[in-house]
Amino acid sequence: MIRRSGVRDVIAYNWPRYAAGLATAAACAVLARRLPYPLRTIARAGSATAIGLLASATAASWFVYDRSELYDYDWLDPLLPQAPSTHLVVATGLDEASAALAVRWPASRQTTVDLYDPAVMTEGSVRRARRRVPQPPQALPGRPDALPVPSGLADAVFLVFAAHELRRAGDRERLFGECARALRPGGRLVLVEHLRDGPNTAVFGPGAWHFLPRSEWLRLAAHAGLRPTAERRIAALVTAFAFTRGAA
Repeated sequence: MIRRSGVRDVIAYNWPRYAAGLATAAACAVLARRLPYPLRTIARAGSATAIGLLASATAASWFVYDRSELYDYDWLDPLLPQAPSTHLVVATGLDEASAALAVRWPASRQTTVDLYDPAVMTEGSVRRARRRVPQPPQALPGRPDALPVPSGLADAVFLVFAAHELRRAGDRERLFGECARALRPGGRLVLVEHLRDGPNTAVFGPGAWHFLPRSEWLRLAAHAGLRPTAERRIAALVTAFAFTRGAA
């Protein structure tokens, strides 16, 4: 059985944020009873805003992870018209792509690399996700500047909700350079991420600042010598990019 995160997992990974939001809403509601007008109205608005953001983020997570086409991977067809003979999956603590891709392409040789470093990736959500979903036993440990694979190994490299966990721009640049090195000429890097954009900000509120803008991903690809080839929106809130390595 292929493990797929749903809204329950999202809440479990991020429960302190949910707890903080509920506490904020409750505190504003209690204060509203004791404050004079118009401060009472402001406190009530703050409570309603906190509840609204929690509700919209939960609904969006349910739609993306439980109801959309995200996990069927059919959206890969326009990004990768041909099945890769060899592919690389790079994770940063939570890998839910390698098993699904292995089923999708049973004849493709798969290599999985995990970049998780608790000293660098200090987000509590990643730590909790890793406890709930252990890495595949075949995953190789790696660093953003040193993927343990030969140059030109893969027809495709996958970064599925992984690269944004590298919070330092230099680490992301080094990772994209390593992904480009691992690709054969003409191979494609497939990047799947929420973006810091209008739709994600509307439903996730301040939480959308954990994501990176589209311009940053395009910059990283250009820095690594990769050109944008295809782009697909999934469930209105997730973007899948394909970047191609040029000829040697």
